Amino acid sequence: MVNDLGGDAKGGGKNSAAADKVVEQIRSRGGKAVADYNSVEDGDKVVQTALDAFGRIDVLINNAGILRDRSFGRTSDIDWDLVHRVHLRGAFKVTRAAWPHMRKQKYGKIIMTSSTSGVLGNFGQANYSAAKMGLIGLSNTLSIEGTKYNVLSNVIVPTAASRLTKGLMPPDVFDALKPEYIAPFVVYLCHESCSETGGIFEMAGGWGAQLRWHESTGAMLRKGGVTVTPEMVRDNWEKITDWSGPVKEKKREENMTDIIAKIEEANVTVPSLSTEEKAKQHKITESSYTYEAKDVILYAL
Repeated sequence: MVNDLGGDAKGGGKNSAAADKVVEQIRSRGGKAVADYNSVEDGDKVVQTALDAFGRIDVLINNAGILRDRSFGRTSDIDWDLVHRVHLRGAFKVTRAAWPHMRKQKYGKIIMTSSTSGVLGNFGQANYSAAKMGLIGLSNTLSIEGTKYNVLSNVIVPTAASRLTKGLMPPDVFDALKPEYIAPFVVYLCHESCSETGGIFEMAGGWGAQLRWHESTGAMLRKGGVTVTPEMVRDNWEKITDWSGPVKEKKREENMTDIIAKIEEANVTVPSLSTEEKAKQHKITESSYTYEAKDVILYAL
């Protein structure tokens, strides 16, 4: 089922030609396909078209999008709202309509289409990048909630030629980034043999890689009986932002366990010391000793 409202790059207008063209391409190769011209904001209608044509829904690819690029200071309410309504709210509406069917049949594959603008940001795309990053958060939560129902959700971060990017890239670059190079990755992620979920995958021109969140070693400033202050943050900033040590992949379950353990350890109250105890902790002059092999053997015994 091919859904396309057929509007222009800024979200205006409506045309059936875009969806009809893809449907014809599928049918000409012996496949079965139907078109749907509803807005993704009418997610129930979009999913119902698929159910009427095929009786069930196994795969959902959220790929609808528009652009209303402006520098942040010039971004209007309508520029912000329209982009979020199509990208983020649209994905929510269609996915929510498909969700109960996938859960009931204990099977489903969901793909969210994000962007490097969402992951890294991009000048003039505050509205677009925020919506695209929102799709990553949505997919992460769906992957958690859907696991026990065998409903898997992943994110693609493609760089590809499309109606949106036409005219924004040089012709030779546009031709080198055909969507045909993206499709195989999406097909695999949607195939029943793929058990991946909660992943983020960047791809362009036949190249693909997985993106992951990582955290630095960090520093625990909290200690029993000690209040954390901004000055302590300042003085430990190099440790907090130090990436020279082991790099740990950021996972929600492990992260919560680690944080709780660190907090519990830090919360151990340090009792006030008496004069005698303070005296015992007084540092004395260091002494050096030489141990022979016999001394070590006797100590071990």
